[in-house]
Amino acid sequence: MPQHSRISTTFARALATGAIAVAASGLLVGCGSDDSTATSTPSATTTTAAATSSATESSTPAPSGSATSSAPVTSPGQAATAPPEQPEEVPGDFPGPSEVPVSADGQRFLAALKDKGIEPAADGTMAVSTADFICQSKAEGKSDADTMVFVTAMVGSEAAAAGKELSQEQAIADAQTYVDVAHATYCK
Repeated sequence: MPQHSRISTTFARALATGAIAVAASGLLVGCGSDDSTATSTPSATTTTAAATSSATESSTPAPSGSATSSAPVTSPGQAATAPPEQPEEVPGDFPGPSEVPVSADGQRFLAALKDKGIEPAADGTMAVSTADFICQSKAEGKSDADTMVFVTAMVGSEAAAAGKELSQEQAIADAQTYVDVAHATYCK
């Protein structure tokens, strides 16, 4: 490689590195803190005096360029983070029902799983959620392999929630049962 070519390549690299450094530092400067550049803070006495003078001069119209306010002066941080003055009352049904009702289709799905030897965890809502996923995947045209990956994970999670351990082979077999039963009884 000729000497001239090496020098211009080195110069170009140095110039590009410098340009990147300048751009990065410009971006970092723009991402500064929320601090204001104001050198003094307004006082409450100034606002009170302005409110008092505007109340006594209410018969004379104010010039169009002046603005008076009777609102108290607060710092931006205080206004944004101040808790409500009166805490709100918590509704009686908070955080919601402890049991979610399972639809008639869900009940048929759960019964078919039990017929195949699979006992869903708790009230069966996890199994019905898995069936919902299976039906949605089918409706979206997802491949069986993609669906099986997630259904196997969901079956494993449900078994863990029920305190059962499944081998990988058992989880895959149960997942296939979920898919078959969901297609036969739940998906419309």
